[in-house]
Amino acid sequence: MHLLAFLISMLISIAIIPLMVRNAAALGMIDMPDPRKVHLAPIPRVGGVGIVLGAMIPMLLMLQIDATIAAFLLGAVVLFAFGIWDDVKELGHYVKFIGQFFAAVAVVYFGDLYVLQFPLLGEIPAWFGKPFSVIAIVGVINAINHSDGLDGLAGGESLLSLATLGYFFYLSESNLYLLITLSTIGGIFGFLRFNSHPARVFMGDGGSQFIGFTLAFLVLALTQRTNPAISPSIPLLIIGLPIIDILSVFYLRARAGKSWFRATRNHIHHRLLDFGFHHYAVVSIIYSIQAALTGSAIVLAYEYDLLLLALYLLICVLLFGIIMQAEKLKWHVDASSLRVLQLVPLFYRGFGGQFHRVSGLLLISAVPVLLLLSSTMVESIVETDVEEISVALFLILLIALRFEKQPAIAICKVILFVAIALVVYITEMHGYTLPWLQRIVEMYVFGVIFLLLPIRMRLEQQNFFLVSPLDYLVVLVVLLAGLINGYENNPYIIIAVKLAILFYCAEWILHAFPKVEKILYYAAAFALFFMGGRLFV
Repeated sequence: MHLLAFLISMLISIAIIPLMVRNAAALGMIDMPDPRKVHLAPIPRVGGVGIVLGAMIPMLLMLQIDATIAAFLLGAVVLFAFGIWDDVKELGHYVKFIGQFFAAVAVVYFGDLYVLQFPLLGEIPAWFGKPFSVIAIVGVINAINHSDGLDGLAGGESLLSLATLGYFFYLSESNLYLLITLSTIGGIFGFLRFNSHPARVFMGDGGSQFIGFTLAFLVLALTQRTNPAISPSIPLLIIGLPIIDILSVFYLRARAGKSWFRATRNHIHHRLLDFGFHHYAVVSIIYSIQAALTGSAIVLAYEYDLLLLALYLLICVLLFGIIMQAEKLKWHVDASSLRVLQLVPLFYRGFGGQFHRVSGLLLISAVPVLLLLSSTMVESIVETDVEEISVALFLILLIALRFEKQPAIAICKVILFVAIALVVYITEMHGYTLPWLQRIVEMYVFGVIFLLLPIRMRLEQQNFFLVSPLDYLVVLVVLLAGLINGYENNPYIIIAVKLAILFYCAEWILHAFPKVEKILYYAAAFALFFMGGRLFV
């Protein structure tokens, strides 16, 4: 069910956002450039629609709704409405506070979810815990909202926080909150596909307020309900950098005699950009710091409050100390020293067109080979929902393949990626009927990708190949999970690694060889047909 929630959420997000982009101008949801902002051209701010609908639909279909969940869903809908209103009309902060406080009050007073344990103080009375929780929820909403300043930044930071929460909910077998977490991750992951630099779409307040509210709700659920033994200082590390960033911004604005809520250019990402770092570098630096904080939360979850508070403050002091000292010295990065070493396939000149043709054929065959053989040779499928999903997607794909217009092509592409995910999942969980054949297939597929894809990706670039912040984010999540849990005997980590590799390969094939894209779609249809057919056997 959790895998299904993630896939549905990601599928809806990826499908809705392109439709919203085409109608953004008519809806008035365009983010215009100004001196404080980084982008230089108008960008649709409709990504929040994909995030929220992608996350909320599987929640509404699968959650067992009690008073707390009902309060959360109500608050999320209200915040989404206020966020969309702001994306169209650009409301003032005080109007947005109405929606934020309504959502927070709903969770605390009607959902009865609030802080009972406080760092260093232990148990606190409700008369203090409830209003403090309302203020904390509103604070987190605004922290995530204010961190949305660079392409992929707020979504990536939140994804790291949500992955950490998902890990804790998985350990405590809190299936209800794990489903909310994975649904939100799916919505964000689908959005990040369009938001990586240079962004084609922004999430807007409709997305950032929902993400901040969901993070605050899940942190409260973790520390106050599902795992009260965990340190109450953990929220600082889980939410991480956005908290200290917004506090530092408020301090700098107050010191300059400006309103706390007047937009300025003094967030961490602005200050790093002013040093001369490239957009990619700034986002990757912030991802790294956020990963360090969330990783510390996982490793030190049950340590003393004082230790966690000291660690958080130490990281923040070091970060801002370095930034302030660099600003004082007027330090500026030497961009030429940051150039990534170029991958130069020297042998390419010698083999010329033959290498180009052969490598292309091998890479084009890799994903179809895996889809065709794995779907037919897998030993068994225990999960009925995988078979049901396969049947539904097979029928949708057959219909979509009959049309040539962009919406149908987008649906085919999304179903291709879901089919790859399902095939990898069942293969890793159940294996082939002939284990030796599985080893040969995987050696061929991943060997071809590892040996040839980096070279071909380099050859398709005019300058040198840049790893995007989204690529780096995926690597961070996979490596962090592997280091904590260990890669051995952990199928989910192996599945994540395989999916990252196969998704990049499929994405590259679709862009580099658009004329053969139907080969991938028909291979996906074949795989879905065989996986779904087991339902009727």
